[in-house]
Amino acid sequence: MNTVAKAIILACSVLAGLSCQPAREVKDAADMILINGKVTIMDDQNTVAQAVAIKDGKVMRHGTTEELSALKGDSTKVIDLQGRTAIPGLNDSHLHLTRGGRFYNTELRWDGVRSLKRALEMLKEQADRTPEGQWVRVIGGWSPFQFEERRFPTPEEINAAAPNTPVFVLFLYSRGWLNQKGLETLGIDENTQAPVGARFEKGADGKLTGVLLAEPNPGILYARIGSLPPLAPDEMLNSTKQFYRELNRLGLTSGIDAGGGGHKFPNDYVGTETLAEAGGMPIRLSYYLFPQNKGSEYQEFQDWMATNEVFHNGALHLDHGYELEGGGEFLVWSAGDFENFLAPQPMLEERQNWRSELKAVVTLLVNKQWPFRIHATYGESIANLLNVFEEVNAETNNGFSNIRWAIDHAETAGEAELKRIKALNGGVAIQARMAYAGEYFVERYGEEKAMSAPPIRKMLDMGIPVGAGTDGTRVASYNPWPALYWLVTGKTVGGLKHMDDENTLSRTEALSLYTQGSAWFSQEENSKGTLEPGKFADIAVLSGDYFTVPEETINTLQSVLTIVDGKVVYAAEEFAAMDPGIEDVIPGWSPVKYYGGYQHQ
Repeated sequence: MNTVAKAIILACSVLAGLSCQPAREVKDAADMILINGKVTIMDDQNTVAQAVAIKDGKVMRHGTTEELSALKGDSTKVIDLQGRTAIPGLNDSHLHLTRGGRFYNTELRWDGVRSLKRALEMLKEQADRTPEGQWVRVIGGWSPFQFEERRFPTPEEINAAAPNTPVFVLFLYSRGWLNQKGLETLGIDENTQAPVGARFEKGADGKLTGVLLAEPNPGILYARIGSLPPLAPDEMLNSTKQFYRELNRLGLTSGIDAGGGGHKFPNDYVGTETLAEAGGMPIRLSYYLFPQNKGSEYQEFQDWMATNEVFHNGALHLDHGYELEGGGEFLVWSAGDFENFLAPQPMLEERQNWRSELKAVVTLLVNKQWPFRIHATYGESIANLLNVFEEVNAETNNGFSNIRWAIDHAETAGEAELKRIKALNGGVAIQARMAYAGEYFVERYGEEKAMSAPPIRKMLDMGIPVGAGTDGTRVASYNPWPALYWLVTGKTVGGLKHMDDENTLSRTEALSLYTQGSAWFSQEENSKGTLEPGKFADIAVLSGDYFTVPEETINTLQSVLTIVDGKVVYAAEEFAAMDPGIEDVIPGWSPVKYYGGYQHQ
């Protein structure tokens, strides 16, 4: 062999990481091959491969780098992972994606900030750059226990940070803070009436403190959020793009949208709809329709059913890219059990009409074969809901036999309720809400009850489908890694271990709930959730090895290369040259432009 031939073979080996062969036509060549990695397939055999090949947006084959060399053609893109861990893209089973995108560019995120001092500095900085007519908004995603100071901000601190710019700060759906300028802007004074089950806090002098308390009705908080000025249409589209890129940065390739209060379909979905119609969705999204008008929920569902088909989006069908999934997470407002652990537990049986209203809507959904999910925090609420579901199951032609349905949250579900869910072929979508409110749960309900809140191990042992998620962006952060950390350790973001060891999961089990488990809730378990041949090529290459890093490091993981449908949608570090990029954040005063989203200090 002459010197030139040796040099060609050496260069080919170094650059491509594949054995070099004479020029030849490769039949069914791969579009992309990831090599020299730790590719976790997440199949039943716990397969870990060195390489994975992709064609037409799907996994073609996995194996060793050498084995997959036979699939390399002239146009195959080869990416050397350099030993990094690759996993199936994460899938949040309960994330408010469209609403999150709608507001993302307006929000100052305290997610991940480690000190209240820094959080207040950010508040002051943002107040100084926010133009007249706009607000500084901190809309959930944080816990006081994540701060070194381990406390809430005081009204005085918020007013000192922003004396001239209106501010609204939200903690879960438990309480909020308006600064003095915010109270004045909204015209709220000592004579303003709060909704039933909520109040405006007053000091000893009888004057408003600016603290808004849901006790437990969060309507007082919904109303404040709804009164804030919206983005212009072009800004909302940009905001949606920025939010989905942020999710890609964290390794998310799919999410199931649970609708949300104050978020109307189809008007408030325009950012995501526009992106989907242009073929620009970097994340797969299935959405549920959440009725907005208390007392008129049945009519809302009838209207939606007349013009929308499940598993489609009107005339737009994007092959698992953006599609209507069903109804929920609220089905009727009268059956909502608010998850405010700073206030007493609400009791459904104390309300009027909840049973008849819920039964009518569930019967409609079952007869029309619309999947549904329903928000239920407490075991007592779940038991009452199941009474209605069992009646509908007995009274309708096919009952629940051909419909997929789920309980959302289920922090205090008992064994009796779980058995009834199992009997009706239901699933449970769990979220990391306890990671952000666990300390308050323990204070109100005790350490023993918190040990299995929610009872994840029991759900899995009973064979109930379980998917993992966050309930971001308002209740918890949208970042999946603190949620995975919580599943593995049983610890809150403040470090409190509230779950006992029997209820925590192995790292593989936790990841499975965030991939295969979540796929069940959009009826896509045969399409995604693992990297087996034939499934969607949705992949996250991680900044560290999730399976071996110290537990505390799980919180800090993110993606350095995210692939959706076989295409790179986000790339950083050594893969940065592959990043498709994104336009600048607008408007120019947006907090996202200056801080980004989740804070990794």
